[in-house]
Amino acid sequence: MVIQLSYKNKNKEILYSLLDKYNLNKEEKEEILHIIIPFFDSEKFQIRMSNEFSHHGNVSLGEHITEVAIVTYLLSKKYKEKHKNTNFNVELAVKIAMLHDLYELPWQNNSLAGVIKFYNKHGFRHPIEAVINANLWYPKIFSNRKDAEIIIDGIIHHMYPLPVTSVNDFSKNLAELKNYINIKNMSLEKRKILINSLNRLRFGNLSFSKSKFKEGRIVSKADKIVSLKNFNRLTDFLALLTGKNKHLKNNKK
Repeated sequence: MVIQLSYKNKNKEILYSLLDKYNLNKEEKEEILHIIIPFFDSEKFQIRMSNEFSHHGNVSLGEHITEVAIVTYLLSKKYKEKHKNTNFNVELAVKIAMLHDLYELPWQNNSLAGVIKFYNKHGFRHPIEAVINANLWYPKIFSNRKDAEIIIDGIIHHMYPLPVTSVNDFSKNLAELKNYINIKNMSLEKRKILINSLNRLRFGNLSFSKSKFKEGRIVSKADKIVSLKNFNRLTDFLALLTGKNKHLKNNKK
């Protein structure tokens, strides 16, 4: 099977360098590319491969997401083989990984970072924005209700044990959600799934739950593995809570 790639050579090189970094063989490369290319090749994702979207330190958001997807793929295959779990869906886990951080705006050193309520800081809020954007940009993968529940729950709780902002009423104008206007594109069914996920193990304004599904829990593990490799300084970690990173370069926001 030959995968046709149409994006810029630089991003193509980054993708293949990540596949080589984790020593994927030809068959594995073809399998994972078949899953991730519809996401990776989209305009919205390509924007997130640029320096405009610095994620951890100076690693771009798109590169981070791609690496998490690769680690998710490898962990998922290992899990399924070890546990002989025929119900576990490797492809769905990789899709969650490709969607888990699709937040709306670059967040480090943003001018609004200091005025947002603590429980609505980027580290707690961005999974909600990712669900909203994923639903808008890739609606077909949410067409099956069970798949939609697994994907939404996996995205929402990928930061575990860091909590996520708890929301129980999307009829209100939630200013901290930079893509709030796109809530209208979510069906009532998808909003209900989202609200149920956001209110599990809720304490105050935060949900401290992990994903109900193994696919989501593996993405959470993969995200930690990749993120810890890319955090260069304590300030990179603290930026999750403060929104400010004085060591970040190439960010004019």
